Amino acid sequence: MTDNDGTEQVPDEVTRQRNMRVSDSEREHVVELLQKAIGRGMLNLDEFTERTDIALASRTRGELNAVLVDLPGLVHPEASPLAPQAPAPSAPSAPGYPGQQRMELKAHGSTLTRKGRWHVPAELLVRNKYGETKLDFSEADITSQVVNIELDTKWSTVTLTIPDSAAVDLNGLGELKWSTVTDKTNSNGRTGIPRLVVTGRVYGGTLIIKYPRRGLFS
Repeated sequence: MTDNDGTEQVPDEVTRQRNMRVSDSEREHVVELLQKAIGRGMLNLDEFTERTDIALASRTRGELNAVLVDLPGLVHPEASPLAPQAPAPSAPSAPGYPGQQRMELKAHGSTLTRKGRWHVPAELLVRNKYGETKLDFSEADITSQVVNIELDTKWSTVTLTIPDSAAVDLNGLGELKWSTVTDKTNSNGRTGIPRLVVTGRVYGGTLIIKYPRRGLFS
């Protein structure tokens, strides 16, 4: 329907649905949909965090659906977008890793380090002997809700720095020989996004899991 000047009118029922107040359960449902989106690689961790904050602060169905409008197949029922929106730009593909779901990191007698904005696929294989391994996931581009990390290390200290929202699962570590495990996050077995599932073996070394170091006033 249009006015005489050609302006399109929004049907009253659509407007009413947009302005309907939402409940806590509806907000939680949308957060679950956003979790599915990050698991499918539609969102990165920063986008997920930003949209989750918006969803939890939403008062109406229109506001709530705005965080889902550019995600195919993930729309809150009965909620109409506030206004037609251009699709959000997709995150750039990591150089050299188009569609890659498994990555091997390997070193021998040296320090193996990944930090900052680095690409993390769904599966990581980490091999290091007689060296140190430092993997910082706090600012990484994590493409999957669950990341499987297989360790094959010998006489090596392995430090995993995980995002504040993440958790680890250490129950799949198959072999710990002359080694120690220190989980400073106390997140083993708890829920978190992403979930880092650590398997494999640590021989004659130390495995440390920690959150990012924060400043005194952070």
